[in-house]
Amino acid sequence: MSSSSTAADSPPERTLPTVEERQERGREARKQAPRSSHGDWSPAADRPDPIETLMAQDAGRLQFLVPIRHQRMGVSAFTFYRGTAAIMANDLAGTPDSSIRAQLCGDAHLSNFGGFASPERTLIFDVNDFDETLPGPWEWDLKRLAASLVLAGRNVGLSRKDVRAVVAAGVDYYRSIMQRLAAMSNLDVWYRTITADEIRSHVTGNKKQRKKFDKGVKKAHRRNSLRAFSKLTETVDGRARIRSDPPLLVPMRDLATHFPGRSIEETVRASLERYRETISPELQTLLARYEFVDAALKVVGVGSVGTRCFAVLLIGRDEKDPLFLQVKEADKAALEAELPSSRFSKHGRRVVEGQRLMQSFSDIFLGWSSGKVDGQEYYWRQLKDMKASADVDSMDFTALEGYARICGAALARAHARSGDEVAIATYLGKSGTFTKSMTRFAEVYADQAEADYEAFREAIDSGRLSSETPEDSPVRS
Repeated sequence: MSSSSTAADSPPERTLPTVEERQERGREARKQAPRSSHGDWSPAADRPDPIETLMAQDAGRLQFLVPIRHQRMGVSAFTFYRGTAAIMANDLAGTPDSSIRAQLCGDAHLSNFGGFASPERTLIFDVNDFDETLPGPWEWDLKRLAASLVLAGRNVGLSRKDVRAVVAAGVDYYRSIMQRLAAMSNLDVWYRTITADEIRSHVTGNKKQRKKFDKGVKKAHRRNSLRAFSKLTETVDGRARIRSDPPLLVPMRDLATHFPGRSIEETVRASLERYRETISPELQTLLARYEFVDAALKVVGVGSVGTRCFAVLLIGRDEKDPLFLQVKEADKAALEAELPSSRFSKHGRRVVEGQRLMQSFSDIFLGWSSGKVDGQEYYWRQLKDMKASADVDSMDFTALEGYARICGAALARAHARSGDEVAIATYLGKSGTFTKSMTRFAEVYADQAEADYEAFREAIDSGRLSSETPEDSPVRS
């Protein structure tokens, strides 16, 4: 046999880095950003006024909804923090950088995790908000989660010692899960999910807490389009329509004067047609079996209040076959002021592609509108599909510590899908150095968030910001 023949029959050389090379990358990252350095943070001398940052965001929102956003942020330092992704992005820009990148949630506070249905109709737990998603330093997400745990713990009256234990539990479990993922095959990492049974194993409190969890799981299984149809609609003249429930839900028929130019129905229909172009052919076939019936403005969350978000009712073969979809405005990510812009020119696609990359399973109806509608970009998903969320405000120490672990696990799994889990795991190491550092950062940053909250309350009291819904507002209840 000739030498040329032997060479041609040889397998190609590997071009991907070896496990050892990836581990070395993690060790090198420690030199660039020592793990202990993450605990050192103080506000920059030229730190932007947080109130000005919020006001800049308010400028592009529906003005009759902005007071509701301020009301929700004004409840506590924790709810205020939920609306401050842009403020924290600026603060994180000057922090130590491991140089290891992953797809970020961008707003990974503990209320942006929850349960929803897998395609097999089982309840799984994951990150569930991606409006700010963008590639960046994986530690940014973990820092946002850690600070939120401090604020949540303080909000329910935990001692300083217990708050530290909650943060340490969440960060250390992130580290532990990342170590496990680093030892798995690529396919095993990709298919890894967090099920309701796994979550229950972290409910280590008393019998009452476990019973409450089991009740919540059963309730989530009942949340679907048919259940939403019975709660969110009414029948008038023999036809179904969305029920008016301001400020949470305001039908398009009550909003004509507040949306000059193209009506909400025209906006939604135009976005719907462009959304069809972004879903798979088999889903286009399924969606074609449903007819648009009604739409309503829906107020969601804290940070998103004021953006254009609609609940859309479609009917299939009859009224026992409804489909509720949510169409939500997609704008520039808060992190884009500090990180490179997304490779996707459409913000709706940025959100959708980020979600698909980070979640183990995503909603089958997840998609974006292929073009702008009246200058806005949108993405689509199901409104009700076994959605479940934790009641953080009612958690005691044991419950919050368990929830911190499961959020840390979900975030580690999400980062491992797009980042280098071997390099991250090596960087984190097996000691408690990083956990201690992150706990220290979380306390210091929570102090800053509380100071920003006080400034926010003063801005409302002085009239600089409004929290009063006008008498003529369509969302006034």
